[in-house]
Amino acid sequence: MSSSQINPPPRLLMGPGPINADPRVLRAMSAQLVGQYDPAMTGYMNEVMELYRGVFKTSNEATFLVDGTSRAGIEAALISLIEPGAKVLVPIFGRFGHLLKEIAVRAGAEVAVREKTWGQVFTPEEIEQAIIEERPALLALVQGDTSTTMNQPLEDIGEICQRHGVLFYTDVTASLAGNEFSADEWKIDAVTAGLQKCLGGPSGSAPISLSDRAVDAIRSRRHVEAGIADGTAGRGTRIASNYFDLAMIMDYWAPQRLNHHTEATSMLYGARECARLLLDEGLDAAVARHELHGRAMLAGVQGLGLEVFGDITHKMNNVVAVDIPAGVDGDAVRSAMLADYGIEIGTSFGPLHGKVWRIGTMGYNARKDAVMITLAALEQVLRAGGAEVRPGGGTGAAAEIYQDHAGSQAQQPGEVPA
Repeated sequence: MSSSQINPPPRLLMGPGPINADPRVLRAMSAQLVGQYDPAMTGYMNEVMELYRGVFKTSNEATFLVDGTSRAGIEAALISLIEPGAKVLVPIFGRFGHLLKEIAVRAGAEVAVREKTWGQVFTPEEIEQAIIEERPALLALVQGDTSTTMNQPLEDIGEICQRHGVLFYTDVTASLAGNEFSADEWKIDAVTAGLQKCLGGPSGSAPISLSDRAVDAIRSRRHVEAGIADGTAGRGTRIASNYFDLAMIMDYWAPQRLNHHTEATSMLYGARECARLLLDEGLDAAVARHELHGRAMLAGVQGLGLEVFGDITHKMNNVVAVDIPAGVDGDAVRSAMLADYGIEIGTSFGPLHGKVWRIGTMGYNARKDAVMITLAALEQVLRAGGAEVRPGGGTGAAAEIYQDHAGSQAQQPGEVPA
């Protein structure tokens, strides 16, 4: 069997992720490898830790990468924090809350669940009442759930958790860098992310940050044999994974660089460049950029006469769920967008499967040209399929958002890059 060099078709990825990686990230990932204990690599690892402290807005020393997709970071956090038999509270408002529940169950937790109708979010009062009723050791809560496009407010949750002696973990894979997030100010104990959405990179590396409280909880579960050897036998049960044992991974990233695994060097280069570019742009500017282009996409689909799913006041900046009009074959529209225009938009899961399209404006694709091309293509595909849409309504409505923004920037120049 013979095969030619890989040559992916040109695509504009406007779904809920992954997105087109920033070319500067791809260039960084093509750099030559160095040994994992080379002083240059140690320097890069130290830079990554400092860069992601900036991204997460934290001073946590334990800020580093878990090698693997965003789910690897989620699993590492939960399996390292959850003692078998401990109670974990998982408020669910979309597919990825169900994922946290599943991983917690596999970690041996007693899982208590609260659920919201998809398209809604929890209030702080609802979270606190559930904590009072369940008395969990850990709260596991998604910030942005792309299955519903909702952005769960977190600002008050950390203080509630600290008041009740509960550790607070959140998954910000879909929301980080496109929506407000502040680990220290919001008193978050553990947070994990991925590169493939607003950070503008490929999937394969999971940034993580742990508070001192989380580090203490993880360190208390030291390997039994190691504890006997050095006289510091752990208070808890052994973490039931080698690869995802955050106590070991923290030692790997610490100055002593204790061996754990061979570093995914090219992914580290990419993660470093994602963070470097984000901080060079400025976190506030990046969030404002996502808000601008997300608002233009929202106005555009509404301008076509399409309905939007969920509570728009709690929608993430970087993705919108669009109700598929009656009589329209949603999969056929997605296929035509891909085949005729090279543009990918997403479907959804569970109760929303086949009922909505999910259109993203995130990372490198949070740009005016990407928004306008997607709206123009969507209009043409819908019209070709016999759907009634407002001619030019999508691009026209989006153009008004951009014109208004340009006018406001003329009065306050330099605030938000377009």
